[in-house]
Amino acid sequence: MIEFDVPVDGVRLHAYDTGGDGAPIVWHHGTPNLGAPPEPLFAAADRLGLRWVSYDRPGYGGSTPAPGRDFASAAHYTAAVAGHLGLGRYAVFGHSGGGPHALACAALLPDRVFAAVSVSGLAPIDADGLDWFAGMAPASEATLRASAAGRTARERHEATAEKDGDIGFADVDWAALEGEWGWFGSVVGPAIAAGPAAQIDDDLANAGPWGFDPATITVPVLLHHGERDRMVPSTHSAWLAGRIPGARFQRWPDDGHVSVLRHAGGALDWLASYL
Repeated sequence: MIEFDVPVDGVRLHAYDTGGDGAPIVWHHGTPNLGAPPEPLFAAADRLGLRWVSYDRPGYGGSTPAPGRDFASAAHYTAAVAGHLGLGRYAVFGHSGGGPHALACAALLPDRVFAAVSVSGLAPIDADGLDWFAGMAPASEATLRASAAGRTARERHEATAEKDGDIGFADVDWAALEGEWGWFGSVVGPAIAAGPAAQIDDDLANAGPWGFDPATITVPVLLHHGERDRMVPSTHSAWLAGRIPGARFQRWPDDGHVSVLRHAGGALDWLASYL
């Protein structure tokens, strides 16, 4: 895997590329993570002849901050990284906080993105008919309520909140983290160690205007969500499935926020079917 930097509008993006001549998939990482592509899915991607490309969102890892960024900015950043590599068409795949970033690319780059996957992703906070906070674990709800109140409230929450609260992981999530998805330790640990600024920027985007309407997406979309997810309840993907034309929604009754990724190989099969 190679790593490189791409300048775009005063921001330096640190990016990753597993290389090869396979069809590219741009990975959009969760919160708080670095942007390195998901090693547990490398074998499945190799089997299908796919290539991973990704980047650290501004403020994470080697990327410089861009306070005030929204989800729509991901389309601009993705296009810059893809352009640097000379990519034509590509898919996008986001997990958790990366889900809406992937959907932004699907909405705003329809001539480039051929399909999109969102796993365990949020719906817009102003989603009509959705009780956005319903079913969230206490710590996740408190963080996002503070984020909805603005930067000052989110920063105050960061300084005062208990650090060991219930964020919504199920027992199956902890089991997944003890197995192959223990890989998250390599991208979450460094992101947390660098301080909360990038995560705060993510959370303000999570609880703010998206910068696009998911109803405008015209490319194929697959939504995966575990029914036991209390970090981002599955009602969020259910709402998106009703909003995005033609979206396919797969519920997994025995999975949570992380363990649902054990089905991600099937999502890659789905993406490859659109090549």
